Amino acid sequence: MDTTAAPLTGADRKVDRLLAHYEESHRHPVNEVIHMVAIPAIMLSIVGLLFALHPWVAYMFVAASLVYYAKLHVPAFLITMLVGTALLLAAVHAMGNLVLPVSAAIFVVAWIFQFVGHKLEGKRPSFFEDIQYLWVGPLFVLSKIFQRLGIHW
Repeated sequence: MDTTAAPLTGADRKVDRLLAHYEESHRHPVNEVIHMVAIPAIMLSIVGLLFALHPWVAYMFVAASLVYYAKLHVPAFLITMLVGTALLLAAVHAMGNLVLPVSAAIFVVAWIFQFVGHKLEGKRPSFFEDIQYLWVGPLFVLSKIFQRLGIHW
């Protein structure tokens, strides 16, 4: 029995399957643009809302999210998510006492835009099928940015 495993490539990797499925409901160009802005805004708002509840709740959420990304075994995504998480936490801290109202406003507005995008697309958001697609959304944004920059991950 051969115990050496070939590295996973293409559609063999879980991250590739997740992104391919996610992209099926995000093909409309306007919907894609909306997602490129709204997904980071939603992540900021979620971290901000959790921080308003208690800072450790936000820290646990981002730690659990990073574990999820680490389990996908894509170093470029993990490193970018680590940097992005630090920026999100810095932005949340910068909001100070306004973290709750600012995060709530961002959350509502960003989700309105998301649903407008899906109305244009004619398809339901992927997370209605599986909650993990809430964490795949940021990877979708990164994958689009990486593609535009010519970065192969």
